[in-house]
Amino acid sequence: MAVQLPKEFIERMRGLLGEEEFANFYASYDSPKFAGIRVNTLKIDPTDFKAVVPFDLRPIPWCQTGYYVEEQAKPGKHPYYHAGLYYIQEPSAMAPVELLDVTPGERVLDLCAAPGGKSTQIAAKLCGRGMLVTNDINPERTKALAKNIELYGVRNAVVLGESPERIARAFPSFFDKILIDAPCSGEGMFRKDEDMARHWEPNWVRKYADMQQEILKSAAAMLAPGGRIVYSTCTFAPEENEATIAEFLLKHPEFRVVPLRLSHGIAPGRPEWLTWLADRGEGKMYPPEIAEQTAGCGRLWPHQVEGEGHFLAVLERQGEENPEKKLEDERQVSSQWEENSRDKRNSRHSHRSRPGGGRDAKAVDDREVLESWRAFAQEQLAGAELLGEPLLFGGNVYLSPLTKERLDGLKVVRPGWYVGTVKNGRLMPGQPLATALSPTEAARVLDLSSADGEAIRYLKGETLQVDKERIRCQEGASRKGYVLVTVDGYSLGWGKWQDGLLKNEYPAGWRWT
Repeated sequence: MAVQLPKEFIERMRGLLGEEEFANFYASYDSPKFAGIRVNTLKIDPTDFKAVVPFDLRPIPWCQTGYYVEEQAKPGKHPYYHAGLYYIQEPSAMAPVELLDVTPGERVLDLCAAPGGKSTQIAAKLCGRGMLVTNDINPERTKALAKNIELYGVRNAVVLGESPERIARAFPSFFDKILIDAPCSGEGMFRKDEDMARHWEPNWVRKYADMQQEILKSAAAMLAPGGRIVYSTCTFAPEENEATIAEFLLKHPEFRVVPLRLSHGIAPGRPEWLTWLADRGEGKMYPPEIAEQTAGCGRLWPHQVEGEGHFLAVLERQGEENPEKKLEDERQVSSQWEENSRDKRNSRHSHRSRPGGGRDAKAVDDREVLESWRAFAQEQLAGAELLGEPLLFGGNVYLSPLTKERLDGLKVVRPGWYVGTVKNGRLMPGQPLATALSPTEAARVLDLSSADGEAIRYLKGETLQVDKERIRCQEGASRKGYVLVTVDGYSLGWGKWQDGLLKNEYPAGWRWT
């Protein structure tokens, strides 16, 4: 066997599955692991993607935008990856967001989000409408989370680095959909990541089960009546799965499990394992009406599907939202979200008088920063849809689906779509602004081909020699200035063109290595 499984884990799974099914389960660890990519529909349609991508693709049955690829294809070593056309993701990990049933315009929270694959999947389903609040409590992991949100061209997301309970205090009964890809003991990933198998400890199961209860409790407080939570783990342990759901239902009678459609290899939950735990003194007996609901959960088994082990549960909060409360919440969200930010005049940033009649210097500075952004947008982004409320953090400008007051007191990693930094009265556009734009939205565009080495040279940070005829300009724009650089028509980043040279503005931390 290629993977060395912990002895305690083997004996536990044999006891849960029985000899016949355990033999098939155990044999799956000699099978190859599966690699997948998911199309970013914020940037490209799946049909167009299949026509241009140089990899052999095979559909993943539970995700319409997901495809199996061969590991040797090295999808991370192609300019399309740097253009954010697809996300490299383990196939089973694509299932939870599909069950969340996100529709454009909703308020969605991804509570344990890093490194951000599922958040980018949610963002694609929102189609730039509504909002995504994506969070991870680990400061190091939020760096990858923020970068993935930016790379994949998400315009309507806020990135937090908070504990679930603090977010719950700030957003009571606020979200329509919440994803909890819960921290877990990771047993389902042993084939994919052998280090997890080597470091696994039996006491992890109880430790994570206790943590999961607290996360679910906070999520329940944030969900609007009629809303949906999808809870998922990548472990087999019933303490972290069926027992966690049963305990939650016991304490939250306003919730019910929405039974999953058992298709594409999704197997049912195992309510009988609650009894197995109770008989061993490792759990308790639940009322039949609660225990039976866990059969409506789902499991992806490595011996039954082409993917790693996952557990899935869909929970809905019963009842209808109070229309008056909904209206009040709407007032606290950016009331200007559907307006073009270039045309906004935010009264909060206008200057105020001091007691002695002098002007408030900070308010004036803020107003000047905003004016610099608006001037840039008018000159450089005449065709762009720039939704959201301009927020200032230092000299940085963001377009946010939330007001600044709504974020007060929270650890905010990104308050919205980062569009640039103002220096000496002029806006320097940010990389996330470029990655979210289409070529029709920018005043100047340079399109590079993936068929030659020029795109890779740009991604490595090199200066390019570019004839002026290659710079495509909107009517009235000169060739000199910031240029949106694309590959085969898909945005990569910024450059500055002058006298036949394109100065490379691609950030060092993003470069091709």
